[in-house]
Amino acid sequence: SRRQRQMCIRDRGSYVVLGYCRSREKAESLCRELREAGGEAVSFRADLTKAEEAKALIDFAVQQYGHLDILVNNAGISQIKLFTDITPEEWRQMFAANVDGIYHCCRAAVPYLVQQHSGTIINVSSIWGLCGASCEVHYSASKAAVIGFTQALAKELAPSGITVNCVAPGVIDTDMMAAFTAEDKAALAEETPVGRLGS
Repeated sequence: SRRQRQMCIRDRGSYVVLGYCRSREKAESLCRELREAGGEAVSFRADLTKAEEAKALIDFAVQQYGHLDILVNNAGISQIKLFTDITPEEWRQMFAANVDGIYHCCRAAVPYLVQQHSGTIINVSSIWGLCGASCEVHYSASKAAVIGFTQALAKELAPSGITVNCVAPGVIDTDMMAAFTAEDKAALAEETPVGRLGS
């Protein structure tokens, strides 16, 4: 909730660099909210499917605040489509956004974290990465890749004092759900143990 974010920001003195690709207004709005809560936040535009732009984002964060403590990789896309209708280009786009972006950001961040001998990386996967979803084969496969990536990188970076974890949320009612009808959302909520979508 907004109140929880405000308390967290105020209590921990967080400095946030919020990366965005197309959602400039939303990013700047969130930065204003974080600053109003007593934190410090700036936004930075980067297409994380491009290695040089991901590196520019990470370098900017370090230059802005002098160090990097936490990297949250939560950029991603989704698409609902029968497997037989997924084009090779759509397959590549899904992996570029959901997997390559994480690789590029981690590749840029890890040298800083290793030098500090501390840090945290949090990757956002999905429940579909664990159990798969009909008509979302490419999305499910990309999110399963995030889980494997996280497990392997966690083992590699643990001796350097860096933790790497991922979260695999269920269905969260975000902009990615825009294509779903009210009936679709109700069916998904029915399959969810708490009986509602996440927010």
